[in-house]
Amino acid sequence: MFNFEFDGNSIDFHDGDTVASALIRAGVKELRRTRFSSQPRSIFCGIGQCFDCLVVIDDVPNQRACITLARSGMKVRHQEGTK
Repeated sequence: MFNFEFDGNSIDFHDGDTVASALIRAGVKELRRTRFSSQPRSIFCGIGQCFDCLVVIDDVPNQRACITLARSGMKVRHQEGTK
């Protein structure tokens, strides 16, 4: 078992997990809020075709959590809008 940080909380994951799968397993449902209406978003397609699971990873915004492999020590934050 490995872990990364999401909004200051430790998230455990297995080798080969995506960021999204680890977050969902940990009970995290909201990954970002929309740009104009601040509506919560989570996983939708799960295959990298939409943009509902965008998160900030190691200070780089707009990363798709569903196709990004989790790495030990990474710092992930929920995303507000598109930045």
